[in-house]
Amino acid sequence: MRAFQFADVSKGLQLRDIPIPKPGKGQVLVQVLATGLCHTDCNVISGKDDMLLSKRPVTLGHEIAGVIVDLGPDVTDFCIHERIVSAIAISHPVTLQEVLTTAGIGYDGGYAEYVVINIEKAVRIPDDVTFAQAAVATDAVATAYHAVVVEAQASPSSTIAIIGLGGLGLSGVQLASYMGAKVYGIDISPNKYLPALESGALVCVKSLDKLPGITFDAIVDFAGTGTTTAAAVTAVKPGGRIVLVGLAAKETTLNTYELVARGVSLKGSAGSSVDEVAKVLDLIADGKIQPLLEEIPFADIAKGLDRLAKGNTLGRLYANPRKP
Repeated sequence: MRAFQFADVSKGLQLRDIPIPKPGKGQVLVQVLATGLCHTDCNVISGKDDMLLSKRPVTLGHEIAGVIVDLGPDVTDFCIHERIVSAIAISHPVTLQEVLTTAGIGYDGGYAEYVVINIEKAVRIPDDVTFAQAAVATDAVATAYHAVVVEAQASPSSTIAIIGLGGLGLSGVQLASYMGAKVYGIDISPNKYLPALESGALVCVKSLDKLPGITFDAIVDFAGTGTTTAAAVTAVKPGGRIVLVGLAAKETTLNTYELVARGVSLKGSAGSSVDEVAKVLDLIADGKIQPLLEEIPFADIAKGLDRLAKGNTLGRLYANPRKP
């Protein structure tokens, strides 16, 4: 089968022909019908963040949706032809051990025609949800759900800023708006503003300092450039919450005096649970949220990741390995 694998930075992502895997105990074999492109893979390919890779070469791609075509010897809870996705973690907070049992990170993932999924992370896809929507729901939507709904506590009484209007950020805008919050979008690229406004943002600007006088109950930083997180410390209200999701920068300098004196909390948020994936799939099925998607050819996954790394995308890119 065709698969995009990563071995080291010098070789980058390579399209290879590898054997179709066989499911073991507690696993199912899935024919991949949609796989989302995530910025995490950009960081892996560039060498910025590959510490989680316990296997090399490894097939990347952790946003996966498809149809079960074979069952492990002890699997009785799932059936052939069922439509499923693979969640990143069983519960929250996400542990390193859970990540290492995630397809596309700990072992071969979804940038391939077939993938083995651990049934403890398998979630059934509702009938009214497409494979593309389901694939990106596992990370781009569910990770945003945990950050915005659980950590930032979006509600009708809250005002929230979403920094970074990419795939996760746009999902964050939709989710905060769905929860009834007043939402403001922050991104250095004006071409991201229209989708954000259509997703529920009231106003979009390039930086937090362009919104003087706005009292933010919470700021969710999906960019994580360092300067964005530092700016959030003084932009959020006293006693407010900053939720950091993006990892564009590994380090930053914060005004700790402001952080302490103003009683601001800073919380890291990574991934989502099986239950949260199921919740966002239901939201999509009910038409409450609608991920912005762009399909690219499977053969162009490497090019798609390059676009993603350069910020030249709107919403989430995905590919169908059944197509060229």
